[in-house]
Amino acid sequence: MWFIVALAGYFLLSVVLVMDKFILSKSVRKPAVYTFYSTFFFFALLLGWPLGAELLAGGDWVWAIISGLAFGFALWTMFLAVGHEEASRVNPFIGSIVTISTVVLASLFLHEVVTRVQLLGIVILFLSTLLFVFSQSSKAKRWNKGLAWGILAGMFFALSHTSAKYIYEAYPFLTALVWTKASVGLVGVVILLFPAVRKEIFTVKPRKANKRQHVLTVVGADKVIGLVGTLLVQYAIAIGSVSLVNAMIGIQYAFLFIIIVLLTRFAPRVFKETITRREYIMETLAIVFVALGSALFVFS
Repeated sequence: MWFIVALAGYFLLSVVLVMDKFILSKSVRKPAVYTFYSTFFFFALLLGWPLGAELLAGGDWVWAIISGLAFGFALWTMFLAVGHEEASRVNPFIGSIVTISTVVLASLFLHEVVTRVQLLGIVILFLSTLLFVFSQSSKAKRWNKGLAWGILAGMFFALSHTSAKYIYEAYPFLTALVWTKASVGLVGVVILLFPAVRKEIFTVKPRKANKRQHVLTVVGADKVIGLVGTLLVQYAIAIGSVSLVNAMIGIQYAFLFIIIVLLTRFAPRVFKETITRREYIMETLAIVFVALGSALFVFS
């Protein structure tokens, strides 16, 4: 059950990754501004409180807030990474960092035990993300600021997922979801403390009003899809293993690669990345690795 839920969630999040790159390159060029739109509206989850979400006890509030803040800062650093690098390269790299960091944190703090077969699946999925990363031609820069920000993003995501899993194990799903994800909105509040960003968000010139409305529509659609994908992945984490669900992130990048190839081929005006023959071969091999690694989860 958790595998199917995670699969659906990662597909939606792969669509979001493409939309994020499009928005950051065409509409909202400042990562901090886009982070505000991506985090502040998580406060809407507080509507779940009157619907049955319970209050947390004692120090559990700390872990819930840590989970939310880490998720918000993970989005911010991920957007910074995407601004410096191709989406098909940097996002799989972030995924590999998430996988390794989550396994380490879950084993240390949640005492999760991974079987040998599942560990092999994790290793194969990690190799698939490396293939995505190094599928770039030898002329491409293998290391830059994008990958540096990617390391930080991956570590933040791992911290967020691991601390959220702790809350999921202690409380009903709705309660844990509301408090670990509503606190993501605190990052949006932090961003508003920067005058330049605040001015960019709230100042709209009359001649740009129509363009602003179009941008908000696109961003709104992106956030709705992202919210549904996030909820599905969080539910998979709640009912399954946080290590295994996060290891499945390689599937997200297989979906991402397929979507990018299709858009580049059939709708280049919407989205286009230059993909060489070598990259096609290596990234196709990476997709095979993703399928194999995921199969090990299912049959174990």
